[in-house]
Amino acid sequence: MKRGIIFSVFIGTLGMAFAQEQKKDTTLAKEIILDEVLVSSVRVTKESPVTFSNITKAELAPRNLGQDIPILLNFLPSVVTTSDAGAGVGYTGIRVRGSDATRVNVTINGIPYNDSESHGTFWVNLPDFASSTEDLQLQRGVGTSTNGAGAFGASLNLLTDAVSEEGYAQLATSYGSFNTMRNNVKFSTGLLNEAFEFSGRLSRIISDGYIDRASSALDSYFLQGAFRDGNTLVKALLFGGHEITYQAYFGIDAQTLATNRRFNPAGLYTDENGETRFYENEVDNYKQDHAQLHWNQNLGQGWNSSLAFHYTRGRGYFEQFREDDDFDTYGYDAITVNGETITETDLVRRRWLDNDFYGTVFSLNKDFEKTKFIL
Repeated sequence: MKRGIIFSVFIGTLGMAFAQEQKKDTTLAKEIILDEVLVSSVRVTKESPVTFSNITKAELAPRNLGQDIPILLNFLPSVVTTSDAGAGVGYTGIRVRGSDATRVNVTINGIPYNDSESHGTFWVNLPDFASSTEDLQLQRGVGTSTNGAGAFGASLNLLTDAVSEEGYAQLATSYGSFNTMRNNVKFSTGLLNEAFEFSGRLSRIISDGYIDRASSALDSYFLQGAFRDGNTLVKALLFGGHEITYQAYFGIDAQTLATNRRFNPAGLYTDENGETRFYENEVDNYKQDHAQLHWNQNLGQGWNSSLAFHYTRGRGYFEQFREDDDFDTYGYDAITVNGETITETDLVRRRWLDNDFYGTVFSLNKDFEKTKFIL
């Protein structure tokens, strides 16, 4: 873990799990190959002239105590991660070789995850997503992905949970610094009639944060239905999250950093008695849901194809206390009271987001002895 990048680490872990029988890694080789078709158009191999790192589920597991994916990757070369709240929960970010999030192309199963308007990546909307990640690849420098935002600084592509041969149920909880707690439950039916599988996850993460009042209350879900028959794999996925986080992204000056590094200016105002107060509901409140439908087909003789449809729905707001705000900012005229003209007032405002993003992604792949063709 790099010094100065994250303010806290989890200091305790408590876990428990139960299962119908011990879960085994018995996924068939053919099914694994079909799963990998989901990301074949955005991933590279050791033969490619691209610097990259592959991280498996087993490698993520020891670090996965509820922090966001950027924090779990801060051990990789050329990676710098940030956390607004200071605990790795809530608003977090990743920079690769100095490039910010708008220049890091992020895909989930080959589907663009970068925000369609700002091109940023808001991991706060997918809390505990590492618990539903099969593996991921980080490409440093100009990447190969042409799906979504520009891959000028890096590319990060994630593959979600593979089909499980065996049924299982798991319950886990972890607790650590700054009253940070993660609870989740996962399940899978295993293969039914050797063709169908249903799996899912529910998670709840809460934290007080290292920074003053930088609390987080995060909920997320992941549901998957899969059909596998010979050379065909069809997956339907629903996943998303709901975040309520106290704003902590304004920053402080060097003098305050030296004397009170946990100070958070968000919501600061002066009441009628001249006392300094903080508005209690200076929060972000946002929900985001994702739907993906994938059809992977092994066509034989090294050919395979992938067709996907996706839809993202987001809605929510951030709330702020505004001290001495001008009427004309909101299209209102000044008012006159007892002969005095009033042009400003204290107020609480909400700024809303309501957006949709949808599309389709198709790839056709051919494996040769030393090369690969991707359309």
